[in-house]
Amino acid sequence: MHRRTLLTAASCTAACSALAPLGNAHAQISDLNDAINKAGRQRMLSQRVGKAWLALSHKADTPTARQVLDQSMALFERQLAELKAFAPSPTIRETYLKLETAWAAHKVTLAAETSSTDNASAMLQADAKVLALAHQGTTQYEAALGKPVGQLVNVAGRQRMLSQRMAKFYLAAMLPVDAATATTEIAKARGEFIAATELLRNAPQATNRIRQELQLADGQWVFFDAALQRMQGGGNVNRQVAEVFVASENLLSSMDRVTGMYAALAA
Repeated sequence: MHRRTLLTAASCTAACSALAPLGNAHAQISDLNDAINKAGRQRMLSQRVGKAWLALSHKADTPTARQVLDQSMALFERQLAELKAFAPSPTIRETYLKLETAWAAHKVTLAAETSSTDNASAMLQADAKVLALAHQGTTQYEAALGKPVGQLVNVAGRQRMLSQRMAKFYLAAMLPVDAATATTEIAKARGEFIAATELLRNAPQATNRIRQELQLADGQWVFFDAALQRMQGGGNVNRQVAEVFVASENLLSSMDRVTGMYAALAA
């Protein structure tokens, strides 16, 4: 009963404030650290919209999933325009022009009927292209900054993406859509997430506030990881999908705060 109460409360939190954790996501880019943060957030959003689309396929927690999908797509477009305009070199601008094209194609897959497994496969292929270009832009902005803290902003920002990527592949496997690949990708992302958390915790630049926030993230990770482990356990699929969806949102919230703290270090 206690666990069900926790889930219900978490679902309400996610439904009522789907994008509340994303800090100053609507402000204009102020500097290169901020650009790395927002470029990294594009990686996360590429996976978050896929997660929400797949949740709609499951018809699980549909109002929240629709809100997350619509608001994430709108945020992606706003940040894409900002990052393209802020680009400090022709090379970076070219990356965002390519990302603009890939995103336009991906929007077509996101507009497709969610009940088709063929559409789900097409969506996953399209979001992989968007993710690759968003990652390329992030690393280019990190190189433009040329400071160690830039790498930490990139790594922390990538944790946000991994939280959504694991959830997305969990929802894909439960349809099922290419369950074997999904299982492999979840295991890979899980290992990367754990290693990166230790890197962020032990970085010389980590402040007490950052370490405290990472400790809070540890608590969210325990719940999320437990939800992921239930993939092979049978049971109520829609409930499992809702649990993973909510847990990934809560973990995202923590890691977004950590990313913002690292981005502020050199401000």
